[in-house]
Amino acid sequence: MAQETYNIEGMTCASCVKAVERSVGKLDGIQELSVNLATEKMLVSYDDRVVSEARIVDTVEDTGYKASLQTAVVEGPTQAERHAIHIKDLWHRFVWSAIFTLPLLYISMGSMVGLPLPSVIDPVAHTIAYALTQLVLTLPVMYLGRSFYKTGFKALFKGHPNMDSLIAIGTSAAILQGIVMTILLASGQVMVHGGHPELYFESAAVILTLITLGKYLEAFSKGKTSEAIKKLIDLAPKTARVIRNDQEITIAIEDVVANDVVVVRPGDKIPVDGEIIEGYSSVDESMITGESMPVEKTVGGEVVGASMNKNGSFRFKATKVGQDTTLAQIIKLVEDAQGSKAPIAKLADEISGIFVPIVMGLAVLAGLLWFFLGQESWIFALSITIAVLVIACPCALGLATPTAIMVGTGKGAENGVLIKSGDALEEAQKVQTIVFDKTGTITEGKPVVTDSIPFNEIEESDLLWLAASAESNSEHPLGEAIVEEASNRQITLDKTEGFQAFPGHGIQVSVAGHTVLLGNQKLMTTKDIDLLDAQVQSDQLASEGKAPMFVAADGQLIGLIAVADTVKKSSIAAIEKLHHMGIEVTMITGDNKGTADAIAKQVGIDRVLSEVLPEDKANEVKKLQNEGRHVAMVGDGINDAPALAQANVGIAIGSGTDVAIESADIVLMRSDLMDVPTAIELSRATIKNIKENLFWAFAYNIVGIPVAMGILYLFGGPLLNPMLAGAAMSLSSVSVLLNALRLKGFKPKA
Repeated sequence: MAQETYNIEGMTCASCVKAVERSVGKLDGIQELSVNLATEKMLVSYDDRVVSEARIVDTVEDTGYKASLQTAVVEGPTQAERHAIHIKDLWHRFVWSAIFTLPLLYISMGSMVGLPLPSVIDPVAHTIAYALTQLVLTLPVMYLGRSFYKTGFKALFKGHPNMDSLIAIGTSAAILQGIVMTILLASGQVMVHGGHPELYFESAAVILTLITLGKYLEAFSKGKTSEAIKKLIDLAPKTARVIRNDQEITIAIEDVVANDVVVVRPGDKIPVDGEIIEGYSSVDESMITGESMPVEKTVGGEVVGASMNKNGSFRFKATKVGQDTTLAQIIKLVEDAQGSKAPIAKLADEISGIFVPIVMGLAVLAGLLWFFLGQESWIFALSITIAVLVIACPCALGLATPTAIMVGTGKGAENGVLIKSGDALEEAQKVQTIVFDKTGTITEGKPVVTDSIPFNEIEESDLLWLAASAESNSEHPLGEAIVEEASNRQITLDKTEGFQAFPGHGIQVSVAGHTVLLGNQKLMTTKDIDLLDAQVQSDQLASEGKAPMFVAADGQLIGLIAVADTVKKSSIAAIEKLHHMGIEVTMITGDNKGTADAIAKQVGIDRVLSEVLPEDKANEVKKLQNEGRHVAMVGDGINDAPALAQANVGIAIGSGTDVAIESADIVLMRSDLMDVPTAIELSRATIKNIKENLFWAFAYNIVGIPVAMGILYLFGGPLLNPMLAGAAMSLSSVSVLLNALRLKGFKPKA
């Protein structure tokens, strides 16, 4: 069995995805297949004894798309560059199309509303000039929109018509009718006595111009391709110091092998996973675990590649290298989760494969019936056929989704919510369960002093003075929190002497002639310090999710200082609002159960998943999905990236790591949890707007097609005038745009 990822070019909608999956899925030996429209990738598991890579590529290309085996994890900035060029190209096409379409509309429809026309192209006096002028103005618009014809007809001929196919057929029919009428006018076979000749040039130009605008809005709203994988790879150092032949040498990280002895100095990134065999230090693992507090590491302790050594030097034996490291596993999890995401099937794209042949069939049927049964001329029958295709051409259908998404994402940005794509907007409104990471998401992600309790008649300010002075030269985050608290209270610190660290226990130092001990219960017991009743208070603080530290001076306990990662002010309100919206709230963390339960109790969490390893967070999200839940994940750390990608909607805290932000579908720019319910409210409002747009787009077709077929004319009513057909299509687009603009009034509910 083999598993490969292929880059697919040329897909524009859900019907394209279906076409690729259908074609490749028919090959013998294909076990699993997933085509992702958002990432333009295809993940294939297959029996390489039965089917080859070349056969898979050829099959995709036979379907009408380009395929290439992905040889690198990331495509780099080239992909983003191509996307930017594509958006710019669409904008230029729209602007130039509009430049030719506006005068065309003036010439073709201006006189109908009383606007004067130049005498040289008066439709009555100079019919040929009138027709040729419109043709000349239409041809550049056709050229600018040539991609619609290329893609649309190719898809049609391959047997899987898409939205571009309907655009290509409708506008081609309109232009063909205009050219035929121009030829007949020039040859004298058709005479116009008052009024206007039956030309459809302006309808074709308007359709192409408006659909180009829709394509631009759609491309613009899609946003940049995620660079999460590249950012993950960049976390690992490029080199490592190892001991070989009793000498310390620097080698490329790829050359590190299992059982190598690796040397780590203060400030170094740890290159691979391993076990410490000499020395001690505190290591900041927040880039991997998302937890803010550095972890004390002594002999026998395990270290993780890409984490940062804070202070102290040590040596460790490499246990996991290359693709076996924790970082490499996270990269693979993110890659797999992103590749397995099913693309969002837009209603307009889903029905396009059925809509196109139905419209074509109705158009031909109507023309034949009028010609043979209605005894009308072939020009009349052709006009009926083309009128059906023209009025059915999906201007509004093409604009319904991207315009609403554009306005919705704009409103999101105004409210501090960066929504990366229309897919994210559509998925967010389905969310039933939201999983919050604890550290940096529900909590501030930075330890602060929460309690300072003096004993033995010492003043609280003196307690902080001694403790902060003792920690003034420490790089430990708990010590830094104490120093910061003293600074906030404007307490002047004294110089220290005889600093001595007890790894995993605490410190001893001399401050202003006092011997100060600061650390945990083990340190106090070792130094024979009587803890009095402080143990009870220490246990109480620990039960509240705080880290208590004992402070002693000159052999006597003088106080307790508790440090904790505090809950954000917005957490309680945000979770309460989510409950009102009928959404279950879950918290996931690597912390112990006691700390996790204490935080959950403060904010009103429904379900707690504690002591979850970094690589298991995505699995926990998957378990919730297996319960039939539509899951959103909110996080900020690198360890959250796989879970963000696995979730139906990934929501990253803006102050979090770049990788979490890149892996997510939605980013909270203000790092305010109240923006989570705002994102869901906005999603619900936008999808409702899209459904309204689609209703009106289809309503025009449902009403317009029978009228174009001549049903009313059959019963003595009017025949659909070509001008009115073009106006109806323009009106449908305008109504959709105006409805989308109503989203500008969106405001989050209190």
